[in-house]
Amino acid sequence: MSVTPTGTARGKRNVLGVLVDATDYATATAQIIEAAREQRPFAVTALAVHGVMTGVQDRAHNARLNSFDLVTPDGQPVRWALNLLHGAGLTDRVYGPTLTLKVVEQAAAEGLPVYLYGSTQPTLDRLVPALLEMFPALKIAGVEASKFRTAQADEPEEIAERIKSSGARVVLVGLGCPRQEVFTYAMRPLLDMPLLAVGAAFDYHAGLLRNPPAWMQKYALEWLWRLGLEPKRLWKRYVLLNPAYLARLGAQKLGLWKAAPPAPATGRESVFPV
Repeated sequence: MSVTPTGTARGKRNVLGVLVDATDYATATAQIIEAAREQRPFAVTALAVHGVMTGVQDRAHNARLNSFDLVTPDGQPVRWALNLLHGAGLTDRVYGPTLTLKVVEQAAAEGLPVYLYGSTQPTLDRLVPALLEMFPALKIAGVEASKFRTAQADEPEEIAERIKSSGARVVLVGLGCPRQEVFTYAMRPLLDMPLLAVGAAFDYHAGLLRNPPAWMQKYALEWLWRLGLEPKRLWKRYVLLNPAYLARLGAQKLGLWKAAPPAPATGRESVFPV
């Protein structure tokens, strides 16, 4: 079974200086699977408001994000920004956990082994059987929990060698934002396969987090649901970053603030989380 782009692919657009792709699930999935088939590097992340604002607040990280091959509009406010600023005409976001399932489904159909990197061992122990129950033909090449520290000398090459020797053709990275983007950027030159920074997808599909009702997702109220579940950890992210995002978005739309995107980062990352 093959995947061909059947949806929207309109290129990268500037959202507060972060280059986000005006795309949809069908096109994004097709691009990722094509890279897996062709065994070439392909860095992917799905950004909600928090992810975009990490780039706004850190120019070096902004440059990293702008070097990614594919950055999807994970949150409805990011989709709205693409439509408001650039007339993208997107009717839906490309949510990381959903994109993960679509990629895994197609990888299973084509016999492309998947490597799971990140989160904790207990989470991975629940995630693997959950994925195999959904997709019995899925080949899981390897599973590796996060060490929750920075990489040591020669460790990036060792991680890359473990992934390559496993026979993996797709890597799912679940380290949380922005750690997963830093890891994905650093590993991209070392691996001839797509790497997907998938946010909380591991927790959702392992059954540790519950998705909000569909109406909350539709009207961009997912943040309120997440805040209610984890108020101590997430209050700063939503109470402070959401208004800042909206204010800057309005300023960009009115031409009161020039959100000039930095050039994509090049070279090797010297320090990054594993």
